[in-house]
Amino acid sequence: MDKALIFMAMAGYMSIIIGIGFYYYKRSNESSDNFFLGGRSLGPWVAAISAGASDMSGWLLMGLPGVAYWSGLSDAFWTAIGLAAGTALNWIIVSKRLRHYSESARAITLPEFFSNRFHEDKRVILTVSSTFIFVFFSVYAASCFVTVGKLFATLFEVPYIPMMIAGAVFVVFYTFIGGFLAESVSDFMQGIIMIAALAVVLVGGVLHAGGPGAVIDNLRGIPGFLDFFGIATPTLIDGVQQADGAMAAFGPAGKYGLITIASSMAWGLGYFGMPQVLLRFMAIRSAEDIKQSRRIGIIWTTLSLTASVLIGLIGRAMFPMALTTAATSETIFIEMATLLFPPLLAGIVMSGILAATISSADSYLLIAASAFSKNIYKGVLRKDASDQQIMAMTRMILIVLAIVGIIIALDENSVIFTIVSFAWAGFGATFGPLMLFSLFWKKTTRQGAIAGMLTGGIAVFIWKLLIKPIGGVFGIYELLPAFILSCVAIVIFSLIGEKPSAAMEEEFEMVKSQSKV
Repeated sequence: MDKALIFMAMAGYMSIIIGIGFYYYKRSNESSDNFFLGGRSLGPWVAAISAGASDMSGWLLMGLPGVAYWSGLSDAFWTAIGLAAGTALNWIIVSKRLRHYSESARAITLPEFFSNRFHEDKRVILTVSSTFIFVFFSVYAASCFVTVGKLFATLFEVPYIPMMIAGAVFVVFYTFIGGFLAESVSDFMQGIIMIAALAVVLVGGVLHAGGPGAVIDNLRGIPGFLDFFGIATPTLIDGVQQADGAMAAFGPAGKYGLITIASSMAWGLGYFGMPQVLLRFMAIRSAEDIKQSRRIGIIWTTLSLTASVLIGLIGRAMFPMALTTAATSETIFIEMATLLFPPLLAGIVMSGILAATISSADSYLLIAASAFSKNIYKGVLRKDASDQQIMAMTRMILIVLAIVGIIIALDENSVIFTIVSFAWAGFGATFGPLMLFSLFWKKTTRQGAIAGMLTGGIAVFIWKLLIKPIGGVFGIYELLPAFILSCVAIVIFSLIGEKPSAAMEEEFEMVKSQSKV
């Protein structure tokens, strides 16, 4: 009966999401502009919260609490600090100018913006950027499917793979019918549910554990668990944490030095290249709405990250030996919700995870599919394609992307945090430096743009697979070195190549003056 009530609550939530999709179906399918960018009609609240919800995904309610539960405060804290700072800087520095520039460049997708920004004829930027989006969003979609699979497998004690596939099918169906506008409106609602779920579980967990003082006293006995410059090290055999009597066994605290802190905070750099966030900047109703959106977005992100980290710490105090691997530690939010609340309320709270997953997965799939259909299919392969043909191609690519994501997500021992960190680094290094240089350095050239994207994207793979395993100072998060290398490539190739045309410089100055108003 308990599981039935949980399922009923979650099914009710999913029905509401489908209803939103059908409500916006007609408007979204009027044109590709509406389907891909909502006709630039997002209000400040929808733009701000949907940006946060689509960005954070199930990582916020499962991945980040799992890190805090597994190894303590430091790793999760410094990552959260970097993300909060990145959110603030993105809204403050990028949002207004990108809104103006994307309209001036007549762009409704990120690859289209970069291509039109540099007035290219041969569409190389369009093709390269669309390809990277397709690759990294396939990985991102896989992380969402893993989240859904873990959620339902844990809750209902059913096999992981069928539940993961069922979640993927639901997300694809929803993205099919609604497009960007439905996705953004539902993401707004899901952002509210996410932060409400975090708040309820956080308060309930503190009260159940005997108050803040009792939680702190309980965790102080774990070496490095509450340190800012140290890290707890679970005692493992074959990846499974061992017991020390009734408690979890830990070895001596590890060091968490300045290089490691810089590596964790580098997560914040990723925001400058996140398509799902940047598209909200492009789609907001007017530049005048950005000031209000900025406040809302920064507050939502800061509160959500704080609650997420604290839930992981409190969860270790409540369940010291319940979750004994890095993969299972990511279910701590589920364990707390099912313990603290009656089934129906637990189902509503658990919808926060479903909300986080759907809000991200539909964004990832839609952006990746539009990158191919709008930019490669329409921009390169079939320039006379109609809106209906573009949207038909988009839906075909959605299915292909989902299949690729499902294949990646087949391993139920996948760690959500690890999957997301790779895709995040990919987008951050491929598009982040180029976005900043495109908006703020007039001398950036087409050659510099291509070199920067290729350098950043390839460097993520090389650092992750070949250099990072060396360890030591090379063990830093791949986003940081790849981001720096991309910046260097943009500068060098812009300075040694052909200078920007007079038309490009004139457009740059016009957008610059508009952004100051």
